[in-house]
Amino acid sequence: MHVLLVLAHPLPESFAASVARTIRETLEANGHTVDLLDLYAENFDPRLTEKERRGYFDVPYDTSDVADLVARLRQAEALMLVFPQWWFNLPAVLKGFFDRVFAPGVAFRHDKDGGRIVPLLTNIRHFWAFTTAGSPWWVVRFYMGDPVRRQLKRGIAIFCNRKADFRMLALHDMDRATDGKRRRHLERVKAALQDFR
Repeated sequence: MHVLLVLAHPLPESFAASVARTIRETLEANGHTVDLLDLYAENFDPRLTEKERRGYFDVPYDTSDVADLVARLRQAEALMLVFPQWWFNLPAVLKGFFDRVFAPGVAFRHDKDGGRIVPLLTNIRHFWAFTTAGSPWWVVRFYMGDPVRRQLKRGIAIFCNRKADFRMLALHDMDRATDGKRRRHLERVKAALQDFR
């Protein structure tokens, strides 16, 4: 299977980068191909342009400014995201990736009768997220309502392909995680990928 692996962290020595490296190595060892898209290393500009916003309902929508990324997304059979949660949300660079690349005509099309959108990313069979949060799990889940999981699953994945297999694996309390806890999490990442088909 061909996987688009998206990394959204500015530090090449970050734990997120270690997770992405673990994912890539595990998938490739299991016979999959991986296209690593490091949003910071590739200098991705997350800002939706005036032209892109003004043409949002044009048919066809002009994706020429992000054509390479659109092509990479369309070639993928699975999408895996690696990112930290900051302020209980996605990093701005990852939000911009969705804003600019998951565009009309790419991820969905507008229903001509209005209101609903029609999913177009049927090539994406798996939509997985690997993330960290500085807060303990109970703060993320009970106090905040797990906003990143809800946004990705209900607000993005299902609107791009209703049949996509959505999964999210998180390391909570990252700000106090020991080396041992981080190593154990990398083992959980490897274990999760053993069933990937």
